[in-house]
Amino acid sequence: MTDTSPDDRYHLVVAANRGPVSFHDDPYGEPVVTRGPGGLVTVLTEVLRRYPGTWVAAAVGGEELRLAAGESAAEVELDGDVYRLRYVAIDPDVYHKYYSVVANPMLWFIQHYLWDLGRHPDVSAAELDAWQHGYLPVNRLFADTILKELAAGTGDADGRPPVVMLHDYHLYCVAPSVRQHAGDVFLHQFVHIPWSQSDYWRVLPDHIRGAIYEGLLANDIIAFHTEHYVQNFLRCCSDLLDLPVDYRARTVAVQDREVWVRAYPVSIDPSGLRSAARARRALAAEREILRKRREHLILRVDRLDPSKNVIRGFVAFGRFLELHPEFRERVTFLALLQPSRTDVEEYVTYREHVERVAADINAQHGATDWMPIDLRIQDDFPVTVAAYKHYDVLLVNAISDGMNLVAKEGPVLNRRDGVLVLSEHAGAYEELGAFALGVNPFNIEQQAEAIYKALTMDADERAARSEQLRRVVEGNSIEKWIAAQVADIRRKLAGEV
Repeated sequence: MTDTSPDDRYHLVVAANRGPVSFHDDPYGEPVVTRGPGGLVTVLTEVLRRYPGTWVAAAVGGEELRLAAGESAAEVELDGDVYRLRYVAIDPDVYHKYYSVVANPMLWFIQHYLWDLGRHPDVSAAELDAWQHGYLPVNRLFADTILKELAAGTGDADGRPPVVMLHDYHLYCVAPSVRQHAGDVFLHQFVHIPWSQSDYWRVLPDHIRGAIYEGLLANDIIAFHTEHYVQNFLRCCSDLLDLPVDYRARTVAVQDREVWVRAYPVSIDPSGLRSAARARRALAAEREILRKRREHLILRVDRLDPSKNVIRGFVAFGRFLELHPEFRERVTFLALLQPSRTDVEEYVTYREHVERVAADINAQHGATDWMPIDLRIQDDFPVTVAAYKHYDVLLVNAISDGMNLVAKEGPVLNRRDGVLVLSEHAGAYEELGAFALGVNPFNIEQQAEAIYKALTMDADERAARSEQLRRVVEGNSIEKWIAAQVADIRRKLAGEV
């Protein structure tokens, strides 16, 4: 990782459920290191390049468990980056309760408004047990590991307190123990998914909901991607906890502390994305896409997650074909879906539903040599970046999304002035909505009409929208995202208001 100037040095610890690298065995049984999947790895890698520190993560495999047994942090090198890592060893049954019963689906579904409250969830003995003997113990283990790393560190030359940056909904109950036992420490937690309104949080029993809010409010700064989520969180603190809230200053008073609640919209690394699009495998995938391409290409890139609203997107496309049969055999809907949480029952059921709906639409509208929906369930980034270059329409119709980086990646790489059809419920809509075709993710007719409008839009308007999308994404870089957070940490440490 790169060095920083003395004025920028902090004793930094970042913590997230998953680490920055994955370990695999080669044919001889030796570990091979690859970069971990997901956007969180990308952005936290950028943080640690600028502010070297230690990454704390759950150990989920043999090599990680071996490293977790060590007394000190391990260093792992990959692609020129040297990661300082501490892994948290967790009993598999405890991890299952923490991850597959509480974090996913319970918290994820609450924060994405996914529960059908007439039928789900049931907070039964199994869920209560998973909270008490899964989520809370794992959060304590993370706190213990962070405290161990803080005790081993030397801090920075100017005597600044160490900074701990906690990430996402897996670690809501870590901060109180770190604050209690670490003394002079600055705690910052970034929630990368939406924050739902107060009534939806009442689904949880009082003691679970209370522990989540107490955990988050033990931080000095709580961060979200959008101002909308900031306001939802502040309203929850008022409605559910009766705490003093300043909506204008975006602060919550907790005993003798003032907690800042802020929005930092995360973005992408455009230069890194363009480099990936020039790689050999991406160029080979691009040739194959062009060979099969019809007159028009609609693209979606998502994880197979109910929050992504894949099924309604397919149904809207089927409705578009009903309303505009002149597009039959002229357009293909390429859906690149990454498998997700295959050990969670709701996700397995959802995948089956997605496959069935796609098959039904293909059977209804397809021809001998043309299938309207080209559904690929795979994790193949070279194919993704190749497809980004050549879509006419990029469909992002999520029910709810913390940000959605697909909406930012696509316009950066696209060469055809492709039109972004974007859910008004995606975090990215705050930045990009003015230059996209906004849709209500539940309105099938509106989505079908947006597809038609995008495919028939005047070339000048397409070009203008495309240019504005690129300009916004390029202007709100990862560097800006990091700098804004560090600037607020400095201001709060300095006692500014």
